Amino acid sequence: MNNPDRHAVGLDLMRAQWRWPVGMPLCRPMGEGLWEVRSSLPSDRIARVLFCICEGQMVALHGFIKKSRATPAADLELARKRMKELEK
Repeated sequence: MNNPDRHAVGLDLMRAQWRWPVGMPLCRPMGEGLWEVRSSLPSDRIARVLFCICEGQMVALHGFIKKSRATPAADLELARKRMKELEK
């Protein structure tokens, strides 16, 4: 990602962190304690950062650029795996 795109994602993560709990259009629940931060990038792409809340802290688990309408199952699975590792 280029600098303007990284900056946009960082601002959206900051908004989610400081305004929590936040709903659509910035954050969306993905089920089982998993959430996504939704970012529209200056380069006309869409980024998502999957996160959970662990002991009162927002923990970013996985970030990716969306290439299709649906969130890829592999990305959700990876984030859920990382979330379970945190719970140990």
